[in-house]
Amino acid sequence: MNPRTARRPRAALAATAAVTALLALTACGGDGQGVAGDPETPDEPVDLRMTVWTADEKQLAMFQEIADAYVAENPDLVSSVSFETIPFEDYTTALTTQLAGGNAPDLAWIFESNAPEFVSSGALVDVAPVLQGTEGYEYDDLTPSALELWSEGDGLFAYPFSNSPFAMFVNTDQLEAAGQPNPADLVADGTWTFDEARDIAAKTAADSGRQGLVVRDFDFQFWENLATVWSGWSAAPWSADGTQCTFTDPEMVDAMTWIHDAIFDDEAMPGPGTTADFFAGDAAMTITQISRASSLDGSFDWDVVPLPAGPSGKQNVIGQAGIGVFAAGAHPDVAADFLAYFTNPDNAKELAAYFPPPRESLLSSETLAAANPQLSEDQLQAVVVEGIQDAVTKPAHQNFAKLQETVRSELDAMWTADADVAGVLGDTCDAIAPLLED
Repeated sequence: MNPRTARRPRAALAATAAVTALLALTACGGDGQGVAGDPETPDEPVDLRMTVWTADEKQLAMFQEIADAYVAENPDLVSSVSFETIPFEDYTTALTTQLAGGNAPDLAWIFESNAPEFVSSGALVDVAPVLQGTEGYEYDDLTPSALELWSEGDGLFAYPFSNSPFAMFVNTDQLEAAGQPNPADLVADGTWTFDEARDIAAKTAADSGRQGLVVRDFDFQFWENLATVWSGWSAAPWSADGTQCTFTDPEMVDAMTWIHDAIFDDEAMPGPGTTADFFAGDAAMTITQISRASSLDGSFDWDVVPLPAGPSGKQNVIGQAGIGVFAAGAHPDVAADFLAYFTNPDNAKELAAYFPPPRESLLSSETLAAANPQLSEDQLQAVVVEGIQDAVTKPAHQNFAKLQETVRSELDAMWTADADVAGVLGDTCDAIAPLLED
């Protein structure tokens, strides 16, 4: 068994407990969501802390450069802004533990899957008044669809700093060596489908002795990342209003059967216990977010293309991450003011080097190319600019922490060669129905 994978169920259980504890604490807190206002000058400059999950030195250096400029411009408000990296796998657990323990950061990144929980819990303050009232912020430039997951009523409870489309990265060296077609050519002639991707992956894996198609960060634990595949079948785990299980809908049964067969029959995707890193040359293709392009080191030739089409056509999928200001933080008004600075038009343009912004004015291939030298304008147009249009997000729910662990546990029965896919999905619906009704 892959030891990294083996540790994850315990982390998921801890995250479930931590988020549940947070909701209970905020429910007892009374006032719920606050509204950030203009910061009053404190008795002495304050220190701000933001939690993030990136450890990328270039990204952290950019953040610090923006923060240092804010400190220089606002010496009466702040003396420092620091960025605390929490590992991706443990992020929500650690963050909510800090909140429950009275050690809330001033600002934090938040996964899209947990957005409804955090927004409804009262843990975050409404930053819309500060962003709207900041001179030169251009709030109307923010794409309304990008704000939807982070909004409640007229309030905005986190800024969606990253709107990263999922795409297919391709090791063209491996495909060429195996005599397989280039996916870019299939995109051009309209035949780029999941079936084609499966066949190419299986044949390339057989030729190279490596893996074929990897859904990055799935690892048979984080099932929600399979939305990048099942969306091509117009499948979803629950209804749009989050009250009904749809794992048993024909579209989902067909999609999960396709995934199961691609793993166990076609050997196009790695099985349980196998770890393969596309960016280290371990696989022919991977589905992941476009922001992962920074991991490419030039050791092999590659391309990036849009997600393939499924039986219901091509569906764009994005992952979002928001920056929220915590009501329990020591300085929410100052933190909201910093957020307005951190995400203003000039700084959003800088951040676009790694995180596709929610600003319509910056969503052009020319603008993004200046910040993403590894990608061509054609790639950025097809994968980022067009990939954000009419996109769906990964699954999110107000009770996601409990749902995530329950679904993961039920789907364990699917990851065997002789699994009854439809039966497993039926058991999954039975297990999560009470959670959807909460």
